Amino acid sequence: MPPTAVKFAPSILACDLTRLGDEIGAVSSAEYLHIDVMDGLFVPNISFGVPILEAARRSRDALGTAQVLDVHLMIERPERFLEAFAQAGADSMTVHVEATPHVHRCVQTIRALGCRAGVVLNPGTALETLRPLLESVDLVLVMSVNPGFGGQSFLPQTYGRVRTVRGWLDDLGSPAELQVDGGVSAANARQLAEAGASVLVAGSSVYGPQWEGRGGAAAGLERLRAALR
Repeated sequence: MPPTAVKFAPSILACDLTRLGDEIGAVSSAEYLHIDVMDGLFVPNISFGVPILEAARRSRDALGTAQVLDVHLMIERPERFLEAFAQAGADSMTVHVEATPHVHRCVQTIRALGCRAGVVLNPGTALETLRPLLESVDLVLVMSVNPGFGGQSFLPQTYGRVRTVRGWLDDLGSPAELQVDGGVSAANARQLAEAGASVLVAGSSVYGPQWEGRGGAAAGLERLRAALR
């Protein structure tokens, strides 16, 4: 895949929620819209849940765009809430392999609910835990920071982890997307694409204060796209 074919998933965790509709509109050219759900248990922070997803869906639908509502469940025992998020408008849901002993069952449930199913791996978790799941998923998310907070620094060992997972997916002939989340910026976007990532999640580098008065999130997203050309 050439770097310019990589897709982007702006994370609304970093946006101005008082202007949610406008912030979603500013990145309407992005293929995905990333929605981070945190419970204060699996990760040391609480973000938002079903009501924000419902609002994001309404905003996207009002804009008439085709962004995939990509829900990243950083919560313990996500199986408890899969149906609620599907009903609220999720197109894709990813669950952490560390968050439940029943991750394969979660993947099956997500698909049964009509959503794309993905699995997520923290930086300190062995890649081998993914191997039994790769033939069952539509998306693999490799975390490039420890989850729970936006604005963290990118962990450089991510490049090698992405290359390994890309090799596994290619060996299987899998069409699954390979997503990277955490500290993604114009400084590392091309390297991640060359390592095999097909979707880049970006929060602070799209919605950060550095773009105030300079085109906002639309300019942030364009800067990332330019880094791949």
